[in-house]
Amino acid sequence: MKYQEKRKALILLEDGTIFYGKAVGDKQSTAFGEVCFNTGMTGYQEIFTDPSYFGQLMVTTNAHIGNYGVYEEDMESDSVKIAGLICKNFSYVPSRALADDSLENFLNKNNLFAISDVDTRALVSYIRDNGAMNAVISTEVDDIEGLKAKLAKVPSMKGLELASRVSTKEPYFYGDENATYKIAAVDFGIKTNILRNLAKRDCYIKVYPYNATLEDLKSWNPDGYFFSNGPGDPEPLASAIQLAKDILEENVPFFGICLGHQILSLSQGISTFKMHHGHRGINHPVINHATGNGEITSQNHGFAISREDAEANPDIEITHTHLNDDTVMGIKIKGKNAFSVQYHPEAGPGPNDATYLFDQFIENIKHQKLETV
Repeated sequence: MKYQEKRKALILLEDGTIFYGKAVGDKQSTAFGEVCFNTGMTGYQEIFTDPSYFGQLMVTTNAHIGNYGVYEEDMESDSVKIAGLICKNFSYVPSRALADDSLENFLNKNNLFAISDVDTRALVSYIRDNGAMNAVISTEVDDIEGLKAKLAKVPSMKGLELASRVSTKEPYFYGDENATYKIAAVDFGIKTNILRNLAKRDCYIKVYPYNATLEDLKSWNPDGYFFSNGPGDPEPLASAIQLAKDILEENVPFFGICLGHQILSLSQGISTFKMHHGHRGINHPVINHATGNGEITSQNHGFAISREDAEANPDIEITHTHLNDDTVMGIKIKGKNAFSVQYHPEAGPGPNDATYLFDQFIENIKHQKLETV
């Protein structure tokens, strides 16, 4: 019955290409954003609630979405952050003992528009060939010209500052106040599992807004600084780039993930660029240059840092590289207690190859504290 009730819907790309599908739900809806795809076989709830995906229309390459429902503990933020969902088969009835609700109800509660019955293999192949671009998903299948006119007004992700849209407005605490280490974390779109990983390593975290100053952070007297993941282009975040410079002057342990990695790089004169279609999935191969080990990583980014700039900077050591396309996946600042990675060590989608990075951050803090005793 659900299949028969579905309304016609479409995906209109900014270059005029159209793919067709069926609307999930009975309401007429339209959503705009940058269309991109994630190749993960599991973890759709984490993807949908990850603030790094803010403003994006998510294409899931796994054939079945919704089959295991939703579970409160799998939330990466307090709400859905993607602009819309595009999938092949949408499962209305979940099969999972832990499920709190169906994905259909979850999306309805979050006012998220989704399209199913799409030839996602063809759509993903098109994005791979032509790049991530703005698009609209809509049930207004008879108003193509009107949708084109509206789509033309949607700003490009290049140059778009989005961290302010997802960052906390006021500082808040996470973890045990009696923990050994105090971490000042700047929220550009922080994932809950990052906070969990720090807290279970005996850290008490104070989370600050994206535009916090060094004075704000230092007033709490933290043992280390953390810059989170987040959406959008890193280059417009001038105050955050300056904050990274200020923190490095303090030479207190610093760790950055994803957007935090890009901000640290920009603070050192390393430019960033918008990738053709980005890295989004849970099986990206990375080489650790220090150990020679390969790591299977979870990634979600549409921007990356310049290898040419990083290699030309005498103060930068490239610590990790993506084995598929040679993009820089990690750096360390020589002479400073600071490092960052482009991928997501907190995600741990089965392989937990990269969670050691949190341990490395804590070890840096321990050594710093011993040196100051």
